[in-house]
Amino acid sequence: MTDEQGHAPATAIELTPLQNKTLALLRRSPDPVVFDQGFVAELRRDVDEAFEQFHERLGDVTLFLSKHKVTSVLGCEVQHVHPDEFSWSPAVAGGQVAHRAIQLSVNWRGDPVPADLVDEAIVRLSDDDTSLGDWIEQLDEADRADLAGFAVDKVIKFSECFPPLDRRAAPTTESSVRWPNEGPIVLSGKVDLAIGRPAGAESRKVIIDLKTGWVSPKHREDLRFYALVETLRTGVPPRKLASFYLDAGEPVVEDVNERLLLTAVRRTLDAVNAEIELQVEGREPVKRPGVSCRWCPLAHDCDEGRGYLDDRDD
Repeated sequence: MTDEQGHAPATAIELTPLQNKTLALLRRSPDPVVFDQGFVAELRRDVDEAFEQFHERLGDVTLFLSKHKVTSVLGCEVQHVHPDEFSWSPAVAGGQVAHRAIQLSVNWRGDPVPADLVDEAIVRLSDDDTSLGDWIEQLDEADRADLAGFAVDKVIKFSECFPPLDRRAAPTTESSVRWPNEGPIVLSGKVDLAIGRPAGAESRKVIIDLKTGWVSPKHREDLRFYALVETLRTGVPPRKLASFYLDAGEPVVEDVNERLLLTAVRRTLDAVNAEIELQVEGREPVKRPGVSCRWCPLAHDCDEGRGYLDDRDD
């Protein structure tokens, strides 16, 4: 992949049509993208003022909002407040292993074999003091093989979709972002893949989410949340967002503009307000049937959810 200046890698290789397509979609245009610094300062000021008002209602409660929590609280609130019954499985954990393997591949010397990257990722994750690490440690050989199979599939698809990432383009994977660093309200997330970095006030960064399965409108909203956090954190918005669907080899790409950032601000502030109403002020959660009804643990006792799914199936 070309660097931030649009140069080709020092050692050029022949790219596949799919890799060339990805490169064309993500490459910078000749005209630099520079956001008005007055707009950025006003956006930051609006968020600061809104947070100050929220602080008065929070008391001793601290809110950590991720893209998942924003989407969840703005969807069905009944599902949102229900205790999380998450458990690991080879299919679910395979995504995490693949992300770690891709992270290793960015800085791996030579041309690594996907299965070797996955094996190393599994070893490293099993050493982590996390629920995933504990789960991997307890796997038998068959489940471990299943886990590796899911992850290898994703790593191979990533290498088929993306050209080699030039180090000059400053590629980073699994990059944690947050704003502010501390306080009663913290916005945080972890970016699958970021390419480029600001040059002065010029926007050069592309933020990419790696996806499997179907396209969902919430995936765009997730990336817009990341664009907002990046803007608040650095003062320079990213230039482009992309949800890359590995199974189909298709990205959904969106240019960042002022309207997108203002929409992300309103959506995030609405989520903060809803969390305070539910967690602090004791408002009853609102039931909102939607796509998430399909995997909701409450669906079997929810007339509205079953009705929504029946209508969708019909």
